[in-house]
Amino acid sequence: MWFFAAGIILTALTLRGAVTVVPPLVSTINHDLPLDTATIGILGMLPTAAFGLFGFLTPYVIRWASLERLIVISILAGILGQVARVLAPSTALFLIFSVVAFGGLGAGNVLLPPLVKKHFPSKIGLMTALYVTSLSLGTALPAQLAVPLADAADWQFSLSSWSVVSVVALVPWLLAVVSQRSHHNARTTPAPGTAPAGAEGLRVHSRPSHGAPAPKMNLWRSPTAWGLALMFGCTSLNTYALFAWLPEVLTEAGLDRGHAGSMLALFAALGLPLSLGIPLVAAKMRNPFPVVVAMLACFVAGYLGLLLAPANGTWLWVSLAGLGPGTFPLSLLLINHRTRTQQGAGALSGFGQGMGYALACVGPLFFGLLRQWTGSWTAPFLFLFATLLLLGAGAYVICRPRMLEDDFAR
Repeated sequence: MWFFAAGIILTALTLRGAVTVVPPLVSTINHDLPLDTATIGILGMLPTAAFGLFGFLTPYVIRWASLERLIVISILAGILGQVARVLAPSTALFLIFSVVAFGGLGAGNVLLPPLVKKHFPSKIGLMTALYVTSLSLGTALPAQLAVPLADAADWQFSLSSWSVVSVVALVPWLLAVVSQRSHHNARTTPAPGTAPAGAEGLRVHSRPSHGAPAPKMNLWRSPTAWGLALMFGCTSLNTYALFAWLPEVLTEAGLDRGHAGSMLALFAALGLPLSLGIPLVAAKMRNPFPVVVAMLACFVAGYLGLLLAPANGTWLWVSLAGLGPGTFPLSLLLINHRTRTQQGAGALSGFGQGMGYALACVGPLFFGLLRQWTGSWTAPFLFLFATLLLLGAGAYVICRPRMLEDDFAR
């Protein structure tokens, strides 16, 4: 089992590096590949768009291949995209291969929850805490080390170096696939002197392993699926909006860029303890909605402070706003806690994350447009307050102790 645990944790470490390594190096990349304002905007939207699209498509592929083989393919796609884009001779190819890399990461996002459910059904809270913490580290480290690595070599080395982590993450899954194949061959090879399986064997294998066949699930009509999509999507929308605009809000309030950058780092750093603590606490709760209420209160208090007094007590408002995204690790935990099977977990993960990331795409863009249209920060923050209502409504539904499969029970 050790290679499954190692594979899950190492894969989580790779799921954001190809994204967060780019922004600190945009001006450096621009020396070799033209990146105008529109292209930078497109590059900023590509991760969530690709996460949404490939995350939504992944559950359909789960029907045809094992989770372990699919995670191998997704990691290989990420490696290919990360290496190929630094060799791209044009901006267009750089963007295309970035989509390939982000597509692999998006599939990995969806595959990890059902892999946890499959291999660690009795340790879902612990494994979710560990892999979401690893994901948080994999978000922060590439951004922190991007410039030093580029200064030591070049931007191509800085961007592609994180593919090495993906290669390491690939090893446990290759071992798992080989082990499964060997086990399958040993199980299906007849013992010496025995006849091939006949009609009796066919009857045994055709019998459902869990009683009645699993119900067909149309997640578009599932309250549970939409609850997760709203909770996950609005959490991501608020997080990405603040990542994009918090420094601008603070510098306009009178803080220098260094101080504003430190506040953004504080906002991001709070994700680490939340990733470790929230799943461990919520896993013991029948209905973790009170945790969501606490996170929403932090969001609201932080936003009010940033809107009304951004230059006074800034660290407090940023800290409160930074506690709000604790609903992110909780939503990942609920994928497994609100499904009975790994197939259900895969379907819910794909729908929730696919629709959620599609929703998150509009956050930074609409926040900026409202600022441009109104000339103040009031309308953008009112927009975020409205999305918190949707987050709370979705969380109320998904936090109920009801399984996805119950939505389709006859």
